[in-house]
Amino acid sequence: MLSAWAPAGIGEIAAGTDLALVIGDALAADPAGLSAGDIVVVTSKIVSKAEGRFVVADDREEAITAETVRVVASRTNPATGHTTRIVENRLGIVSAAAGVDASNTPEGTVLLLPEDPDRSARDLAAALRARFGVAVGVLVSDTLGRAWRDGQVDQAIGAGGVHVFEDLRGSVDAQGRSLSVTLPCVADEICSAAELVKGKATGRPVAVVRGRADLVGGLELPGARTIPRTGPSDMFRKGYDEAFADGVASVAG
Repeated sequence: MLSAWAPAGIGEIAAGTDLALVIGDALAADPAGLSAGDIVVVTSKIVSKAEGRFVVADDREEAITAETVRVVASRTNPATGHTTRIVENRLGIVSAAAGVDASNTPEGTVLLLPEDPDRSARDLAAALRARFGVAVGVLVSDTLGRAWRDGQVDQAIGAGGVHVFEDLRGSVDAQGRSLSVTLPCVADEICSAAELVKGKATGRPVAVVRGRADLVGGLELPGARTIPRTGPSDMFRKGYDEAFADGVASVAG
């Protein structure tokens, strides 16, 4: 049985906060405690705050540009004049605004994603394992949109001690047919389940997911950096308008 809950006791996080200590204290005080095989899902915003990822930016667009590796698509709302940019950032994540966050930050600043979310997750996992004496995994989550579907869901951008994929290739389905491409991204699924109990305005940025101990392993497991599909395997490198414009320019040239 899968269960998830968000412990109380995690207040506002500032630069330099010992996040492992704060999270550990909240988990120690929670009636459910922490058991072997649990997966702790931590919202990326508090990781970024603890790591001091604030930058002074009067213009959020400047910060987005600085974090952008490649522009995938951009659209300007004719009613507001605001331009939304879908970009690939330095972590290989394709998202709106490169993950730059201007909400709940000091005036005149914006918050960037963690420098290395996988390292952050591994460090937290190592600290929690040492404190509680049990093997647990840690996922760092962020809210991302999805191509072809409205709305956003929480997905994994960092992983420590967790299998991010469940490789079912080579097994068979209920009818005995071979599964050749089935590779669920269980790290994203766990993060989305955790978001159901964390919420956006509850002041509970950490959740524990219990019931998938089979996904917890060594800290040397590949991290969430292996999830984004970029480079030659990316079949959708540009938005429709951008690809069309390139095609027209190519023919004209």
